[in-house]
Amino acid sequence: MSLGVVSLAAVSLVERIMNIRMWQQNGRRAPHKPLLLLYALARFQREGEGPILYSAAEKELAELIRDFGPPGAAGPYYPFDRLANDDDLWTVATGDGLPSPGDSPVRLRETGAVGRFTPSVVAELRTRPEKLLEAARALLDANFPESLHESICDAVGLDLHRTPYVLRRVTRPRDPAFRRAVLNAYAHRCAFCDYEGRLAGTTVGLDAAHIRWFAFDGPDTLDNSLCLCSLHHVLFDKGVLTLTHDHRVRVTDAFTGGTPTTRAQVHALAGRPVAPPVPALASAHLTWHHAQVFHGAA
Repeated sequence: MSLGVVSLAAVSLVERIMNIRMWQQNGRRAPHKPLLLLYALARFQREGEGPILYSAAEKELAELIRDFGPPGAAGPYYPFDRLANDDDLWTVATGDGLPSPGDSPVRLRETGAVGRFTPSVVAELRTRPEKLLEAARALLDANFPESLHESICDAVGLDLHRTPYVLRRVTRPRDPAFRRAVLNAYAHRCAFCDYEGRLAGTTVGLDAAHIRWFAFDGPDTLDNSLCLCSLHHVLFDKGVLTLTHDHRVRVTDAFTGGTPTTRAQVHALAGRPVAPPVPALASAHLTWHHAQVFHGAA
């Protein structure tokens, strides 16, 4: 190898994962590859390095993209094939050992296509098992708000506590004063349901939520913030709830639930006005949430 060429083996797994090429169009979220990687890491943690048959994994991957991707996201056939174009992470072959048939779901099924980590990834995960959790945490931090991390790990079957060593990847520093400022701006009450509670003088059950996610350049500023109880924070980040430009709660028509508690905690919020802090919420951040997170027309 010439001195001007850097061996892929010298580039860490986390670096390669964080450099994956993501589909881009008008700033639209595309977490397809991160979700596939999290699914594959979880499979490796549970079962080792065996191949992942597309036809067997298709339904689970489709559900992941549906639950944690933007509305109308493409299916799992796209990342399953295209991830192989990134540097030394993933390979795809047919059941007969031929190259990938492309990103056609029909062809992937008919040819018995399988995907798997490359030998260099397998070698790194074998010799340094802590790298699996480091890579998973990096993917979660870079692509999803923290309120969804546990749900995503449960969905893919990933145990983030199996190995005691976990290194959080820091993409940019968070403002340590953000939570305090948001809770104070909203008088320590949920902006949606007015919940407030304290234990021994300490606020409990309330979060400082970003409207535009921190992982997607959302700033730690009051004009990008909501004080939400834990329930409504998750529903906001899952796209069940959003906030209109005139600061009223919107509930997606796709959400269902018939118990009196569900009606009171979710459906009854529709149209409820929210008093924003000063400065007022930034229209651009609300527009981002409508387009990238909310499962319904803005």
